[in-house]
Amino acid sequence: MSPLSHHTPQNASPPPPKKSPTQSPSAPTPSISASDLTTLCRTRDSVPLTVWAAALIGMFERFAFYGASTLFQNYMQNSIDDPFRPGVLGMGQAKATIVNYTFITFGFMTPVPMAVVADKWTGRYRAILGSFALELLGMLVLFLTALPPALRGGAAGGGLAGAMVFIGIGAGGVKTTVSPFVADQYTGTELRIETLKSGERVIVDRTLTVQYIYNMWYWMINIGSLGGLATTLLEKYVGFWAAYLLPFLHEPARGNIMPQAFTACIYACRSDFQTDNAKPGPQLAKYGRTVSWDDKFIDDLKRVLLACRVSLGLPIFWLCWGQAFNNLISQAAQMQTYGIPNDLFKTLNPIACIVFGPVVQNWLYPFLQRHRIPFRPITRLATGFLFMALSLAFATGIQQLVYVTGPCYCRPLDCPAGKSGTIPNHVNVFLQTPIYVAMAFAELLALTTSYEYAYSKAPARMKSCVQAVSVFMAGVGSALGMAVSLVAEDPNMVVVYGSLTGVMALNAGIFWGTFRRLDKIDENLNDAILEGDKSVVQRNKDDGKVEG
Repeated sequence: MSPLSHHTPQNASPPPPKKSPTQSPSAPTPSISASDLTTLCRTRDSVPLTVWAAALIGMFERFAFYGASTLFQNYMQNSIDDPFRPGVLGMGQAKATIVNYTFITFGFMTPVPMAVVADKWTGRYRAILGSFALELLGMLVLFLTALPPALRGGAAGGGLAGAMVFIGIGAGGVKTTVSPFVADQYTGTELRIETLKSGERVIVDRTLTVQYIYNMWYWMINIGSLGGLATTLLEKYVGFWAAYLLPFLHEPARGNIMPQAFTACIYACRSDFQTDNAKPGPQLAKYGRTVSWDDKFIDDLKRVLLACRVSLGLPIFWLCWGQAFNNLISQAAQMQTYGIPNDLFKTLNPIACIVFGPVVQNWLYPFLQRHRIPFRPITRLATGFLFMALSLAFATGIQQLVYVTGPCYCRPLDCPAGKSGTIPNHVNVFLQTPIYVAMAFAELLALTTSYEYAYSKAPARMKSCVQAVSVFMAGVGSALGMAVSLVAEDPNMVVVYGSLTGVMALNAGIFWGTFRRLDKIDENLNDAILEGDKSVVQRNKDDGKVEG
């Protein structure tokens, strides 16, 4: 079981994870009095084993993905005969960063078309199997073209390009499904009162349960992301071929309604940008067109668009987060690493997430809950944005320290005193630790909340749609990173990190000012979604249909 253990008031024992929400010893309470709603503490429900199993699948996939992609920056930036750092292609920092961002952008753009493919032609289960097969094929190509004979034959560049395509498409098929699939395993919907062993009465809250599930899921995929820890060591001391032999994969399944959502949005745009005009009645009256959805579908779509608007604050966040995959790796190479691979220090980020995730889940959130201090989704997102700005502020200061320290000052590894790149500037690489710790808190507050928000604010039949849009925003952030990478080279890096710090802080302020009102109606939005989902299920039962 994850260390993100269940918090209950007065240190009561948590329910065992194997207990299903439908097997609670206390039957759901049809109605809860207003006084109970305001006076009783709230707690999460027990989590079914299927949630843990689905999260384990995501953990294995992330192990494979990060085990391979963590090495890309060194593989491209440094040359094969570099005496100080492992490498192959020798493209330099700027070009390697552009290609790395292109790969990240591609991987974040593919979920949208992959979701359409799954819904219209293959079904989600076969699409997921195909996605994992493509990732596995990409890993195989990386391994074969990183073998010493292949490197001597000049196969590295083409092999890397082909592998990036296969891995990007495969990972895109996974990104749009795994996150909602994990939370789908929890089926509880009603608030209910339970009596703990201590005798205290508490309200079991679905919102807190979903929040816990996403924190637990994020904790587990950060364990998976430590695949890069093993591959970076193999990269340095054995070779890239051994590093690319390590990752492995597993799989989940299910479907979505992306094509209908896209079509309805197009019809709404053609009808004076009024969403209600996409309903069957107006479409038939104005255009003589019979559509395949009902009024309830359009009402659901309105809520989806609200969740999508909130995701507009994410591209800048993803832009800053992407620095960990390229420029911060290059920064580490300019510092004293004491024989440790420079791309190993990126794993300080998932390690910090693993260490501090339980602190946030088991101490911070319960503390605020006990003291009736609201810390709702928009506030958590804005706070996470500020932590990301803090992370980049640390990076700015450390880069300035590198530039004012010898032997090569603002041209690290590129001066006669650097002895052909074998002597870095005399700055301890472990000074990067605050960067990754602050970034971890940013992820624990902002990323987990963005996944939770995309799931909880979307109707059941549109959760994959909203998740695909949320992932697409990450692709937009990566595309912005490609533009930034054009100037991401020495001696410009202080300006680059400083500019990102300011933009991230400004983004946090604009986001908070624009969306903070949604925190006041957060519970109402959740209730509307749940009520709508139940009405759809009941209507399908009446029609003899099965809701997917």
